Amino acid sequence: MDPSSDVAFSPAVKAVQERRGSRAQQARRSRWPTAITPDLADFLARATTAYLATASADGQPYVQHRGGPPGFLVALDARTIGFADYAGNRQYVTTGNLAENPRAMLFVMDYEQRRRIKIWGEARIVEDDPALTLRLFPTGYRARPQQAVLMTVKAWDVNCSQHIPQMFPAAEVVAALDTLEARVRALEEENAALRAGRAA
Repeated sequence: MDPSSDVAFSPAVKAVQERRGSRAQQARRSRWPTAITPDLADFLARATTAYLATASADGQPYVQHRGGPPGFLVALDARTIGFADYAGNRQYVTTGNLAENPRAMLFVMDYEQRRRIKIWGEARIVEDDPALTLRLFPTGYRARPQQAVLMTVKAWDVNCSQHIPQMFPAAEVVAALDTLEARVRALEEENAALRAGRAA
């Protein structure tokens, strides 16, 4: 049975690894997980940013951002990830690609913790199941769900944190700054009152 990492490590990739001296190292960790573990399900449940890669039948690649509030990516079972697809620019490149080539990759980012997980699999669009689309749609999110995307996981791997910029959600940064500014104002007022008391 071929190792699960073969989903990414083609013969050409292995040849480059051999030539550049990393093949033995990569071969030692060639059994990537093929099922959604509780840790991966938790990571997906907290994610707000992902990139979905597809390709047309002739191999033309396309990457599209997918995002939403925590919970927009759902681990439906040990092998399936689902999410609601929102109405957007009406280009339908991903939808068209998946109609003729189901191979897909999901690149899930956590900029705050500087983590990323790569997930290989096959994806399909579900247009005629409004109940499923509604089930996958985050409650209260301001978007219009159009269809569902289901991805069957073939393998996944965790990238190192090298070169991932650490970024925080704007709402959290604004809240922290508001708290800090309120504290500074309170200290300034206290300082002014103490100075006034000394002057008196």
